[in-house]
Amino acid sequence: MKLRICIAGATGWVGGPLCRAVAEAEDLSLVGAVSRTHQGRSLSEVLEDVKLDLTISGSVAEALAAPTDVLVDYTKADVVKANVLTAIRRGVHVVIGSSGLTDEDFVELNRAAIEHQVGVIAAGNFAITAVLLQRFACEAAKYLSHWEIIDYASDAKQDAPSGTARELAFRLSEVREPEETQSLEETIGERESRGTNLNGTQVHSLRLPGYVIGVEAIFGAQDERLSIRHDAG
Repeated sequence: MKLRICIAGATGWVGGPLCRAVAEAEDLSLVGAVSRTHQGRSLSEVLEDVKLDLTISGSVAEALAAPTDVLVDYTKADVVKANVLTAIRRGVHVVIGSSGLTDEDFVELNRAAIEHQVGVIAAGNFAITAVLLQRFACEAAKYLSHWEIIDYASDAKQDAPSGTARELAFRLSEVREPEETQSLEETIGERESRGTNLNGTQVHSLRLPGYVIGVEAIFGAQDERLSIRHDAG
């Protein structure tokens, strides 16, 4: 029996390849596609290499009218939480690829998932290089006690820091908190220029044309530095 998949953000730069992958998989069936921009159109019309006669829905609630096992959400910060809650309340499992959720949001989603007995996985980035960044950075944190994170993204990305940067900061905090080199209270000038603190790590977000998404962990020690960086797009 094939696993029935609905993809929210189906025509985006990540959602499109996900639709292709699901459509080609022998054990998966693409039963729903959500895109506010292309609602009402055929998925094969928007994604020409996806040979599937599936009408694009304008909302997750509309798409989940069809029997669905898993919702994959790769949308935007302003809709992801509502999308996930809609799926949970309908008994649909969820994979979250979108960013913009806060720690408080995750607590609420976890509570709802337990109540409705569904599984929810938050995967801030599906790229293998992002996973390797996390793994290598966590290994480096065992030996280097000073680090900060730089988060790069397109000027169209409204949420900051990105989900990838948030997840990296959380993973590093599980290893240990970095040693403080200079407290923000000692900063002369604009403290905001030192970024924000996430789980003990200073994180700086750039939003500029030319970027898609990138995250860099920078470690510093006496007379030496280590940079580990993931870039996509």
